[in-house]
Amino acid sequence: MQMLRSFFLSPWSSAERLDGKTVVITGANTGIGKETAIDLAKRGAKVIIACRDMEKAEAAVKDVIESSGNENVLCMKLDLADSRSIKEFADAINKGEPKLNILINNAGVMVCPYGKTADGFEMQIGVNHLGHFLLTHLLIDLIKRSAPARIINVSSMAHSWGSINLEDINSENGYDKNKAYAQSKLANILFTSSLAKRLEGTGVTAYSLHPGVVQTDLWRHLNGPQQFFMKIISPFTKNSVQGAQTTIYCAVEPSLEKESGGYYSDCAPANCSAAGKDNDLAQKLWELSCRMLSITWE
Repeated sequence: MQMLRSFFLSPWSSAERLDGKTVVITGANTGIGKETAIDLAKRGAKVIIACRDMEKAEAAVKDVIESSGNENVLCMKLDLADSRSIKEFADAINKGEPKLNILINNAGVMVCPYGKTADGFEMQIGVNHLGHFLLTHLLIDLIKRSAPARIINVSSMAHSWGSINLEDINSENGYDKNKAYAQSKLANILFTSSLAKRLEGTGVTAYSLHPGVVQTDLWRHLNGPQQFFMKIISPFTKNSVQGAQTTIYCAVEPSLEKESGGYYSDCAPANCSAAGKDNDLAQKLWELSCRMLSITWE
């Protein structure tokens, strides 16, 4: 239903400018991240593309500059599967940037075979949740000093099939790649609501979103029947430009300045699952994340 609804919706658009603002987007070398970078660069922002593969990132920077006409676009190395890389990246931003107005936690891995990050976390929870949790923690003081500022976590409607296994978050007692993906996307929503509560009164707001069913190279790990299903529904799926719209909406829409912690889809507030609204679960996940990353985040 949601797919059909978005198919007939008139596209959201806004002439909002971001001159003098600085934006960091993770995983913006391709897909919706890259389209988001192009759009925000067109609005006059300084855009920093944070990626693991510097060759791809440099090619993306060229494309973004060409498409936006904004020369103030650069890339920096960030591997969300390695806390050392996250710390080095955050350190470089904290030392090199006087402000950070918008952080878009966009990068992600999807239904990949079982693997572990450099820190021993299951790859999907490690990259999609813990990597961005640590990154946000390390940049939060700079973001607060830059208020009004926004933090945007790209989740997915897949969160609604997920649950958080606090006892075995790394799926060591059995791995189902679809469940692990759904768990990581639910974690994005719970992180957003917890973060919003902690940021009340700071001028920093947080949002999570479902970009739509987007044709991206994240589909590469889908199995045969899943690939076939995606082919059938592809007329109703979004391309990367359409898929980026809700991220852009959360980044620039002026009416959201007074909103924080919500979940969005098709450039409008949306309903997340009951688990996504579970404050007790959100608090437990927050505490577990801090323990796993050995950080203290009041």
